[in-house]
Order: sequence, then structure tokens, then C-alpha cells
Amino acid sequence: MEHKEDESSKEPILVTAALPYANGSIHIGHLLEYISADVFVRALKLMGKDAIYICADDTHGTPIQVNAMKLGVSPRELVEKFHKEHIRDLESFNIKFDNFYMTDSPENKELVNFVFSECSKKGLIYEKELEQLYCEYDKMFLPDRFVKGTCPVCGAKDQYGDVCEVCGAVYKPTDLIDPYCVLCGNKPVLKKTTHYFFKLSALSDKIKSWLLNNKNLQKEVVNSMLTWIDKGLEDWCISRDSPYFGFKIPGENDKYFYVWLDAPIGYIASTKNYCDKNNCDFNRYWRNPKAKIIHIIGKDITYFHLLFWPALLMSSGFSLPYEEIVHGFIKVNGEKMSKSRGTFITASDFLKSGINPDFLRFYFASNMSKKLLDINLDVDDFKDKINSELVGNLANFVYRVLSFTNKNFDSKVVDFSDDFVELKEKILNLVGDVKEAYEGFNLKLAVKKILEISDEGNKFFQSQAPWKLVKQGGEDFNKAHRVVSFSVNIVKILTALIKPVAPKYAESVEDQLGISDLTFSDAKFDIPTGHKINKSSIVLRKLDKEVESLFSLNVRTEKEKDAGEVKNMEDNKKDFSVVDLRVAEVKEVKDHPNADKLYVLKIDLGSEERQLVAGLKKYYAPEELLGKHLVVVCNLKHAKLRGVESQGMLLAADNGEDVKILEAPSSKPGSSVFAEGVEKHPAKEISIDDLLSFGLKVKDKKVVYDDKPLRTSDEIILVDMPDDSKIR
Repeated sequence: MEHKEDESSKEPILVTAALPYANGSIHIGHLLEYISADVFVRALKLMGKDAIYICADDTHGTPIQVNAMKLGVSPRELVEKFHKEHIRDLESFNIKFDNFYMTDSPENKELVNFVFSECSKKGLIYEKELEQLYCEYDKMFLPDRFVKGTCPVCGAKDQYGDVCEVCGAVYKPTDLIDPYCVLCGNKPVLKKTTHYFFKLSALSDKIKSWLLNNKNLQKEVVNSMLTWIDKGLEDWCISRDSPYFGFKIPGENDKYFYVWLDAPIGYIASTKNYCDKNNCDFNRYWRNPKAKIIHIIGKDITYFHLLFWPALLMSSGFSLPYEEIVHGFIKVNGEKMSKSRGTFITASDFLKSGINPDFLRFYFASNMSKKLLDINLDVDDFKDKINSELVGNLANFVYRVLSFTNKNFDSKVVDFSDDFVELKEKILNLVGDVKEAYEGFNLKLAVKKILEISDEGNKFFQSQAPWKLVKQGGEDFNKAHRVVSFSVNIVKILTALIKPVAPKYAESVEDQLGISDLTFSDAKFDIPTGHKINKSSIVLRKLDKEVESLFSLNVRTEKEKDAGEVKNMEDNKKDFSVVDLRVAEVKEVKDHPNADKLYVLKIDLGSEERQLVAGLKKYYAPEELLGKHLVVVCNLKHAKLRGVESQGMLLAADNGEDVKILEAPSSKPGSSVFAEGVEKHPAKEISIDDLLSFGLKVKDKKVVYDDKPLRTSDEIILVDMPDDSKIR
């Protein structure tokens, strides 16, 4: 009798994917990772490994706090909404977590407090007074997402206080140039406060040793981390002031744990939740030298996962990762995902296109390995790969064999054990290659080897020409039956091996084979003589216009979004946040060559120069405009005025008799102009009608939108004109 290994004696494998942030929808960038990890874990399980797939929604932090305030809901309500949406979308792509939890959980709170306590006992936690940005208007310290300003590295405007979305630089809120509060628009001041710090610097040698001795880590990632260590690791601020959505630090009233402390501990908390529900001990995974903890993450969070995270684990008695598989980003048609270009594709967008989710799983798997390369979702390549490889090669072979068996042999399989020995051996060797590739997270190679098996099956079926043998009858008919029975076994092998990549498709083929719950141990030639398959059917069909519809659908959708918030722009025309107003210095004034009442102005916006056409001759001489700091609409649709292009529009107050330009004399060129309390989310382009619909006017010498004064971080925009003068 065959000995069956006790589950408890197996080497436990815990696989995690990075936690999705519960502040937005799942998109194809997320899916690249979650699908790849799912394929990997499914393969491990089909090999008989004791593997589980753990994840959770990352539910804390300032962005969630800000978004909840804007939407008028509690942070908990917001994250619960996205948690449900995330589960729905992930399940739609056949991603099967053993546990998908939330970091805002009792288990995580308990574990975060434990880690903090253990690190404190070891003298790794200390308090330090420092200066932080404080808004005197809102009476609060400004966490990184409550403050914006100019990036200190590249000079990009309107960047948050933790990271520049233009150049990717990471910095402190106090590093921002010309900072302003996102709630009121006022310039904050520096004020002293006390925060908790983790002595990351004290663990440099231990982290370095772990990086150098763990041969499972990618070399280029290790080298990148060693560069940080050689520069000198800074101690890590692990607390945030109120208001903040997160766990309060024990003994404090207005101090919270920073999200990057509690988020990775969420891996352990989700495991604990899984074990509590399944009557197992989470220490078997997190305090067990035999366990293999494998993190699969994007290259943008390596610093946190390969420096901070191992430091926390080694300081609190938990097992260190066995492996951290770092992958590149997803690109669409060779470019970064972009809302303005219509290449920002959500899971929901993809499903609306009608494309089979298994197609995206196949495409991602056929491009994924341990190489730290970006993956390009190219429309033509996607369509060609699905049509020629998955459908034209594999699925076509499967249907061809099974339908021929139905039609000519009463759906029955016969013995062929003495035939086709050489090809059988070749295919079984390829099966071994597939298993090895899966286990090494070389999904690209696994798919390639599966297609090689399918190629061999197609060539064999074509060369043996069973349709000719059937017609000849007699021994030729019997040979045809053996040929087809051998091919049905190849179908079974392919079905078992493709299950991690295309689980729904494999399930359908299992039904047609009349064989359920195939594992990798079934990837062999062993269907018993006399087995009768079920009726075959076409499961996968080639892509046609679905791909094009996906991109056209996405372009339409994104044009209706207000910078990431799921709002319809047409319903929000009076939302002033879509206007991009900036300060510009007038560098040159010339007469318009074709119009007596117009000037052509050259303006400096700090990061670029532009040309404007303005009807100001009646009101200003050229020398009165030179050097002025004006307020300019930068995202107004460009227009030709009497043959000269105007790349925006300056704003002026008009009472029907007089016109005065809007000035910001104390603000630098390029400074953002905004309405107090209205966070800016500039649209790519607005029209004159859009601009006029906002009803800008003068009130008490101030330019106001909905009674909110326009201002920069340095000054309020003032103009000496009567109340209710229109801004044009």
C-alpha cells in the first residue's frame, strides 16, 4: 500500500502577494502580481506541496483618511467598500487566496503591539523631538498626504509630502518647496512634536548578512539594497500624529503606528486568521525554521520589504523570508499605465470587454519569470499570443482529439502501451521540465514547455492522419484508435499542466475527459483501457474585436474620471478642482501680426515657456505687462486667434467698463493657484465654456470661487475691482 505523507510532516510554504491599498480599484498592474502568485501556488499545490496563498487589504494611512473626508464617509466605511470590491474583482480572475483579510483587524492590532513591545525590550525603539509641518488654520500637524508642494528633486509642482509621482523621489514633508495644506491651501509652519523611531541603523550588519547569505534572492535586488546599506541606513519614524486612520500606539492619545509598520505585519495577521479558521498553528509558518516564506512583490516596494521588514522580523522572533521574488511593472503598448492615454485598465474594465479572464492569466504567465523586467501588455502581441498559442495550438489540439474520439470510436480509449514509446518518453521529459519551471517561479518557461508538448501532440496527430486510417478500416482502423487514445492521454497531461494558468478552461476539459481533480501526478499516460470520455465542445475561441473594445472602453471611462476618483466629469463640470491655474511671469510682449487689439505674450511657467494671445491693448501698454506675475489657465484647450496659437489664457477681472489682470506678485512662476479647501485634480483639458461655468468673480477685492478665495501658497489673489466683477 502506498504511503501517504501526513500533511503536518510536510515542509510548509507560505506565499504572499503585496497588499492592495483599500483606496482604489484593482487594476491590471495589481493583477500581474496576484495572477502570477496564484499560478505559482496552484502549481505547488498540484505538486502535492503544503502551500498556502495569503494576502490582505492594506487599510490604514493618510490617503484613506483624506479620501474618506472628501467623500463624507468614515475611513472604515471606505475600506470595507473597497474590500468587497477587491474580493469580487480578484475572484473574477480566478485568483484563489487561502485567506484574503484586512490589516484593520484585531489580529493585526495584537501582533503590531507585540512587535512594538519586543523591539522596545531590545532597546530598538526611542522617542525623538523633531519639527514637522503644522497648519495653524486647521490646528493640526500635516501627515505626508495632507501637504503638497514642489518636489525638492525634480521641481514638479503639487506633489504630496512623501513621494514625487513624477520622478519617484522619496522625501520628508519638510523637504517640500513651497508646501501648502491640502485642506485649506494655507502655508504651514514648522512646529515641534515628538515621534517614535525604530533603530534600523543598529541592524545594518544583520540585514546585510541576511541579504548576502540568502542565495534565493535576486542578485540585482540584493545589490540595490546593499547600496542603501553602504550609504548608511537612517532610523525609521514609525509614528504619525492625529488625524490618522490606524492603530493607536499603546499609552498614547494622539499618536498612531505608521502604515508601513502595520501593513507587512498584516501577512502574519492574515495567516493567524487563516489558522484560527482552519485549526492550525500560525507559528508553523512564522516561527518555524523549516517553513518557506515567499513574498512576491513589485520593484517599487523593495526598500520596505528587504530592509525594514526583515529588521522587524529578526527583532521580534519571527522567521525571515526564504525568498522575495521581485517583478517589474506592467506597461500597456510600451508605455506606463496612464489615465490620460486610456491605458489605465481596471479589473472591471477588462471584464466589461468580454475577454476571458483565463486569457490574461495565460498572457501574464507566459511573460513572468524571476527576471526584474517590466512586462508589456501589447494589444497586437496579446491577441496573437492568445489566438496562435493558447487557442490555435493547445485548445485546438484538445478539441480536435476529443471530438474525433467522440465521432469515430464511441468516445472510448484503448490500450497503446507498446506504441509510440519514443514520443512518450520525450513528452514525459517535458512534463518534468514544466514542473521544475513552475517550482522555480519561471512561469514563462513552464508555459513554453507546455506549448512544446502541445506542438508534439499536433505534429503527431497530423503525421499519423487517423482520419485516413479510419477510412481504410481493418488494422488501420485499430491503429487509428491507438493513435487517438495516445492523443487523449496527451490531452490529459496538458490539462493537468495548464490548470495553474487557465483553471476554468482546465476544469471544462476535465469534464469532457470524464476525469476530475487532476494533479501533476496525473500528467502521465495512464487512462485505463475502456474509459469513455464525455461529449466534447469548443471552450476557447480566438479573440477578434474584444481587444479593441477593451481599449476604446477604457479611453471612454478614463475621460469621465476625475483624476482617479470614480466620478463622471459631465456631472461635475462645476467642480473647480479640474482647472489647472498657475502663476506665470511675462517675459515678452509683442503686437499681434494680424489683429490691432491683441498682444502675443511669451510667459515663463517655471518649468516651461508658453505663448499666449491676449486682448489687452486697450487697457495695458507693453511695458506695464513685462515682468508681471499673472494667473494663467494652463489646461485650456489651445486655440488659434487670428492665425497665432494661444497655449492657455491669462485671467482678468471685467466689470463691463474696465479690465484688470489677476496678479500674484509674491509668488514664483509655476506656483499653483487654487481655491481654499478645494484639492486640485486637473483635467487634461478644459474648454472656455467649462471655465466660465465656474462663476469666478470678485468679492471684497478677492477673486473667489463659490465664496472660496483663490490663492497660492504665499498669497491670496487680490484685484482692485468692484464686487461681482466677472473673471474672464
